[in-house]
Formats: sequence, C-alpha cells, structure tokens
Amino acid sequence: MYSAAPVPIHRPNPLVRLRDWLDERGRPAWLAAMIAGFVLCWPVGLAILGYMIWSKRMFGNCTHRRHAPFSGMASTGNTAFDAYRTETLKRLEDEHSDFMAFLQKLREAKDKAEFDQFMNERRNS
Repeated sequence: MYSAAPVPIHRPNPLVRLRDWLDERGRPAWLAAMIAGFVLCWPVGLAILGYMIWSKRMFGNCTHRRHAPFSGMASTGNTAFDAYRTETLKRLEDEHSDFMAFLQKLREAKDKAEFDQFMNERRNS
C-alpha cells in the first residue's frame, strides 16, 4: 500500500508578512514603523530606514511591488475601451518578455565572444 508524504503547509516568514502588511498600508505605515523602531531601539529604526532606502520604499510607491502593473484595473464602463486596454497591455507584456529574451541572447553572445577571445589569446601565448 502506497502512502503519500504529507504536503508541507507554506507559512510565510513573519517578517515577510509584516512587510506585506506595511506595503498594503503604504509609505505612512513604513514611516510610523521606522519612528517606532527609533523610539524603542535605535538600531531597529536604523535597520528599517536602511531597508526602506535599499528597497526604494522611501522614495517610491511601495504598493506596486506586490502586484503586476495594471492588474485588477477597474472597468471604465466602456467595454470597447476596456477590451482595447486589455489587448494593448497584453501586447506590451508580450513585447517586454520578447525584448528581455533578446537582451539575454545578446548578453550570452557577448559573453561567448569574450570567452572565445580569451581562449584564443591563451592558446597563442
């Protein structure tokens, strides 16, 4: 008789849950957490400030990090425009992924050329 191994339950790290909770509430929540960190224990506040700067939460909109851009946009009420917008965004996403694949191929070709040049110089010397 075959028994399957139990499927592990994924529980996110408490720090990840806290980060997501703060992201949902925006920059004011991050600033409040930083100030509270400085009041309670200055290294904690300093760590939060460093994280905010490093992750660009200090100077940018932190809510866009968890969701794809334009996902879940509300309907405008104009079905023709909504269809056009959806189609255009899909096309742009496809073009972006194609462009990123093209850039990766360029990087690989450049790396290969540099490696081949290195190997040729090594053989000749």
